[in-house]
Amino acid sequence: MRPTIPDLDGPEVGRRVAALRPPKNPVDPRRPHAFFVEPERSEQGVVEDTATLFLVNRECPFRCLMCDLWRNTTDSRVQDGAVAAQVEYALARLPAASHIKLYNAGNFFDARAVPPGDLPRIAELVAPFRTVVVECHPRLVGPRSLDFRDRLRPALRVAMGLETAHPEVLRRLNKGMTLDDFAQAADFLRRNGVGVRAFLLLRPPFLDEAEGVEWAKQSLRYAFDVGVECCVVIPTRDGNGAMELLRAQGEWAAPRLESLEHVLAYGVGLRRGRVFADLWDIEKLFQCPRCGPARARRLDAMNREQTLQPPVVCDCGGAA
Repeated sequence: MRPTIPDLDGPEVGRRVAALRPPKNPVDPRRPHAFFVEPERSEQGVVEDTATLFLVNRECPFRCLMCDLWRNTTDSRVQDGAVAAQVEYALARLPAASHIKLYNAGNFFDARAVPPGDLPRIAELVAPFRTVVVECHPRLVGPRSLDFRDRLRPALRVAMGLETAHPEVLRRLNKGMTLDDFAQAADFLRRNGVGVRAFLLLRPPFLDEAEGVEWAKQSLRYAFDVGVECCVVIPTRDGNGAMELLRAQGEWAAPRLESLEHVLAYGVGLRRGRVFADLWDIEKLFQCPRCGPARARRLDAMNREQTLQPPVVCDCGGAA
């Protein structure tokens, strides 16, 4: 019988999603999976260097339908000191930067992913930066977030996956949260002096191209309505087994590059906060070898400048 992703909630969907995965990548729990410095437009409207670290830790317990971040995780809790050692290792090898993101495939405020004993050392290591961004599921935001905030010299920002404001699609993603959960977490953080970022999906499963664009725009408005300062629009990708199955079943297809351009332009035009397009593996969205690279450069320019850029016109018929 052909495998399916049933329209169910809870652990059964999580088990089915996990069963479709390819093997994890080998990782060293004392070394980050990746680290680099790149320019990013700051809250003050200045393009500044930002260090980004992809930490290795225990896999997130929420097995979202579209997630591929589990590839570089451990199956169990890392040893005390391991995450702090990853931060120290990367910073010793990176050039100076003004801001830092500590991204991970678990949740920063999950004690089973980042040992609480590592937090004081991590706070010492990031002291030279002006802001530090960490990543966490909305339902794991709470007192531990404020404890880390109080240890920091830089301003704390928390990035959370909203994914979509479409309530039914959000439920079917097995995200383990509701829109109210996200709004409550954002409100808790803002009331306690912590800025909020949101990750949004462009064309998640169960939406066609036009619906994907429209709901990405609605998701941007929702995020800003609940107090998010910065939104990152991520083209939904394959690579985890479940997405390939959904594509074969006609429930999903990768978004078009023009759609990402349209949504980014819309978000920038709102003037309600920073909006970035995630350009990771953007080449996979190229449909024309002549205009694809130019479109990617246009997206990068809009990310940095937060202004609309001249459209790219090509004889392939595409224009955005």
